[in-house]
Amino acid sequence: MNELLARLDALDASRWSSLTQTTVRITVIVLLAWLGATLLRRAIRLLRGRIEARIDDREALRRAETLTRAFRHIVTVAVSLVAGMMVLSELGVSLAPILGAAGIAGVAIGFGAQSLVKDFFSGFFILFEDQIRTGDVVRIASHAGRVEEITLRHTRLRDYEGNVHYVPNGMIDSVVNMSRGFAHSVMDIGVAYRENLDEVYAVMRETARVMRADAEFGPRILEDLEIAGVERWDTSSVVVRCRFKVVALEQWSVRREFLRRLKHDFDAAGIEIPYPHLTVYAGQDKAGAAPAFPLLHVESAPGPDR
Repeated sequence: MNELLARLDALDASRWSSLTQTTVRITVIVLLAWLGATLLRRAIRLLRGRIEARIDDREALRRAETLTRAFRHIVTVAVSLVAGMMVLSELGVSLAPILGAAGIAGVAIGFGAQSLVKDFFSGFFILFEDQIRTGDVVRIASHAGRVEEITLRHTRLRDYEGNVHYVPNGMIDSVVNMSRGFAHSVMDIGVAYRENLDEVYAVMRETARVMRADAEFGPRILEDLEIAGVERWDTSSVVVRCRFKVVALEQWSVRREFLRRLKHDFDAAGIEIPYPHLTVYAGQDKAGAAPAFPLLHVESAPGPDR
């Protein structure tokens, strides 16, 4: 016992004091870092709550949730890095070699993970600028389909055939969004050259009027049929272009139903929907009075075994 007391007396009191101060400072740094990260994350949640209280759009709420999750991760990483460097400094570890090695490692990782970093930055701005929402029908990076999920890393699409496409956000250089506000259902209608276009227009408008009065398709159509006029002269038909202004994502169903009804109304009015054909005339004068060749029935000659 006397020997133990002698050894304790031999210890430097200043050394104990320094160790105690270092421990206290490290504890304070850790507590402040934890408190700071907690307060910042809570502030982000409160801000998200205020934004959600002013927004009724379900997809906008999902976008706000994704952004707040990303900000919480950024805050946690940043506070942890600062606190870690302060703790190392209190322990007497020189930060210069560590920062130098981290810089070299960061450059190496940066070269190897350029695409990953690009994906995260692109995903952040896609979400921040509200270019895409879950449920939208979009065309991105040569893929098209309905958006099922958006993350900072990738965008997941499902096409009409049910195939799932995972598109890295770094590959998205342009976005064609077919789901915002309204859409136009554009149709090219071909009729025979012999038809009276005024009569064709009248039938098309009547078909559109009846369709707008329909209980199922009427709410999908926002405005009356707009007939642009003759779009072009094809080989066997005059092509008339028209369009409906419709609710977003209803352009395809409205187009199919209008074409189905218009086929029925064209048949009832005797308006020909042409197909490629050839009429041959005998060579005569420029007056063009030569009748068409009569239909010929060609029989094969009997073979030698008949």
